[in-house]
Amino acid sequence: MMLKCVIIDDEPLAVDVIKNYISQIKGLEIIASFNSALDSLEFLQENEVDLMFLDINMPVLDGYSFLKSLSNKPQVIITTAHEEYAVKGYELEILDYLVKPIPFPRFLKAVNKAIKNCEENKGENDDWKGKHLFLKINKKKMKKVYLNDILLVESLKDYIKVITPNKNYIIHQTLSSFTESLPSNRFIRIHRSYTVSLDKIEALEGNSLEINGKRYVIGRSYLSQVKDIILED
Repeated sequence: MMLKCVIIDDEPLAVDVIKNYISQIKGLEIIASFNSALDSLEFLQENEVDLMFLDINMPVLDGYSFLKSLSNKPQVIITTAHEEYAVKGYELEILDYLVKPIPFPRFLKAVNKAIKNCEENKGENDDWKGKHLFLKINKKKMKKVYLNDILLVESLKDYIKVITPNKNYIIHQTLSSFTESLPSNRFIRIHRSYTVSLDKIEALEGNSLEINGKRYVIGRSYLSQVKDIILED
């Protein structure tokens, strides 16, 4: 398995060190490097990236502001000369935090985490890939929808809206009965009006969570259970 890597750092010497380290580790491939976070945005939107090495102090757009702007982040290893930003980094769900100058053994330890995560995720995704259901969108037509594409399901009284990244489907069914038909280890009811995909949750804050850049309130009676499941997951 080959991990596709991107380096974002405005220090040429630091980039050279990371490139050299990567060249010594089997399973890593550098597909791009940038000296500005802004310059990398279009590339990240159009290409699949498994692992990103990201500096913090960069002109125009710093590393943390850049991370917050991404709706679909790869695994991130911070590479910086400043130790004091570590806590903030882990709040943004980074994989690891490396302080320059980076010793090779410490770099290898961080990379091994990324490789292990990708291997585990690949196994889960292979099992999950292809699973689907058919939605009755009108009297005659049944639409095939892959479960992995479902972001969340919203109740509309006697109807529900099945929301995917590309299209929404309105079907005549209650949220309770539809939720029961979904795998309980992949979907969770968070409100009397919402059932969400656990894999698609991007952030959790107070009594709400974020999916695809939008915030959804967690119902009071669901809050404790939802937080336990999300944080355990």
